[in-house]
Amino acid sequence: MVAGRIERKGELMAGNSQRRGAIRKGGTKKGAVVGSGGKRRRGLEGRGATPPAEARTKHPAAKRAAAAAKAKAAQSRPSGKAGVPRVGRKSDDGPELVLGRNPVLECLRAEVPATALYVAVGTENDDRLSESVQRAADLGISILEVPRTDLDRLSANGLHQGVALQVPPYRYAHPDDLMDRVKTSGEPGLLVALDNISDPRNLGAVIRSVAAFGGQGVVIPQRRSASVTAVAWRTSAGAAARLPVARATNLTRTLKDWASQGFQIVGLDAGGDTPLDEFDGSMPTVVVVGSEGKGLSRLVRENCDSILSIPMAGPVESLNASVAAGVVLADIARQRRLG
Repeated sequence: MVAGRIERKGELMAGNSQRRGAIRKGGTKKGAVVGSGGKRRRGLEGRGATPPAEARTKHPAAKRAAAAAKAKAAQSRPSGKAGVPRVGRKSDDGPELVLGRNPVLECLRAEVPATALYVAVGTENDDRLSESVQRAADLGISILEVPRTDLDRLSANGLHQGVALQVPPYRYAHPDDLMDRVKTSGEPGLLVALDNISDPRNLGAVIRSVAAFGGQGVVIPQRRSASVTAVAWRTSAGAAARLPVARATNLTRTLKDWASQGFQIVGLDAGGDTPLDEFDGSMPTVVVVGSEGKGLSRLVRENCDSILSIPMAGPVESLNASVAAGVVLADIARQRRLG
C-alpha cells in the first residue's frame, strides 16, 4: 500500500507523467517542464564553424556577391537573335542609347553618328518609326530587331516606344588641338570655354553658335560639366560633328596657356565691368561662359582680362548661358566682318 502510494507519486512527478494536468504551469519556481530535458541538451550542443560572409544571405557581402553574379549572367545572356549585339546600359566610356520615337528621329535628322537602330519585335509602325528606319538605312546605320524585354530593362516604365538609337562615345579633342586649328584656319582665333555649364542642351546650343559665327572650337572642364551626349548632339543640329570639343583637365591652366599665346580672355557675366558695345573682338579671343545661376568660378574669373556684360533693353536681368554666348559671338563676328 505504501509502495502503491509511492508509485502514484512517481506518476505525478514532472517529466514522467503523460496526463494533461500533470504539466506544471509556466512561471513556477520548482521543477522542470514535462519533456524539456532533451531539447535543452540539444540546444547546448555546438553548431559547427560560422559560414563565410558570402554564404549568409542577409550579410552585405552576400548581397554584393549575388548582384555581381546577376550582372555577369545578364552580360552573358543571349539577346534572343543570333548575331545581334546585346543592348546595354551606357557607361562613362561606352555607347549611349537614345530612347523614344521623337528623340531618335531628331537625332537621325541631325545626322548624329549613330551605330545601330534597335526596333523591338512587334512594335506598331507609324510615320516617325518609318522615317527613322528610312533615315537609318540612308545613313548606313544597322537596323536590328531585338526582344522588347531588352529595351524594357533600359527605360523607366518601358517608355522607349519600341525604338532606341545607339550613339558611340564622343571623341574629345585636346586643348592643344584647338590651338592648332586656329593656326591653320588663317582667321583670328575665336574659342569658347564653358565653366559650370551642366545642361547638355546649353552645351549643344553653344556648339551650334560657335560653328555658325566662325569659331574654331569649344573647351569644357573634364569634371563638373555637361558632356557631349546625344542630347547635346541633337541640340547642336549636327554642328558637333564638324566642330571639335576639347576637355581640359584644369580649365584655369588652359586659359593661362592660351593667354600666353596672345589670346584675350573675356568672361561673360551679367555684372561685368565692360559693356559689349565697348568691347573690341578683332583680336584672338576666348569667351568664357559661366552658368546662369553660379556664374564664373572664382579662379576662372581672376584669370579673365575683362568681364563682359550685355546691355538689356527690357526688364530681364539675365539671359540663358547659351543665348548670352550666341549674342556675344554674333557681335564679334559682326565686328570682324566690318573691320
